[in-house]
Amino acid sequence: MPQQMPPVWSPSELNEQREASIELFRIERTSEPLEQYLTQFEVSKAAIDTILEMTVDLETVEESAAEILGDADLADVARYLASPPISNDDLRTIANSSTAPSRVREDPEAALRLMKVILLGLDRERFPWFSEARQASEAERNTAAVSTAAMHAFRWVETWRRNNGKQIQEAAVKSFLSDQCGFTEVPTKKILNLSQAPNPGEYCGETLVGSRKADIVVRLLDGRLMPIECKVSNSGTNSYKRINNDAAVKASVWTNEFGSVNIVPAAMMSGVFVLNNLEYAQQKGLYLFWSHDMGPLKEFVELAQ
Repeated sequence: MPQQMPPVWSPSELNEQREASIELFRIERTSEPLEQYLTQFEVSKAAIDTILEMTVDLETVEESAAEILGDADLADVARYLASPPISNDDLRTIANSSTAPSRVREDPEAALRLMKVILLGLDRERFPWFSEARQASEAERNTAAVSTAAMHAFRWVETWRRNNGKQIQEAAVKSFLSDQCGFTEVPTKKILNLSQAPNPGEYCGETLVGSRKADIVVRLLDGRLMPIECKVSNSGTNSYKRINNDAAVKASVWTNEFGSVNIVPAAMMSGVFVLNNLEYAQQKGLYLFWSHDMGPLKEFVELAQ
């Protein structure tokens, strides 16, 4: 008897599902409370105010490097003294030093190297007094603090949206597998071959499947492995990265490593996706499901036994 497979959607079916997903994305974004940004703005503003106060408006910023960069919250905002803000990875690489606050506190020389890298990109428009070697006016100080806090809060919310969306999606899939499909979550462990996979009727969270990580790994009742990638996209351009350049590539790798009769690579999607990208992903052996309509996932799981 041939193995049951998940649905392969026609272009019109894919388009219908992606349009429903985009509409939900619009609703979520337009109804998202401004309070999230405003709350983070206050936190960011307090941090930059602290930095300016403890360094006498940056006059003693090098002397205070260890104290600033040894505090996780202050260090995160300090990277925004530069324009554009320097990423933590770039800062660590350029300064050739760990940016971990605990390490920085113990190594004043490393802290100074890190701070000097930040100051190389110091925004002279926001902090004009620094390069002019003069005192800051109250208006300049306030403008610099507000603009820096706004930049930091905006980026924080942007990252929060991306990470929170993925976490919510993963939690929803796990809940669905447990409550609607009757599967049991088990502790995570590496799965280098089928003998190391969860038992049929079980699933686990993010783990290494062969040579690539999967967000959720389901062991179907018929013994096959279904690694699920949870993908949240906020734009058509982003959808290529999420689906074609990541999940579809993993699908090909897993199929080669485990064999097509042993694995069912899948993606759970929400947000904005381009039709051509979805069609390409299916052609590469990736089976597609949608967060707003998990019924097809349940139907497949019940048939695959």
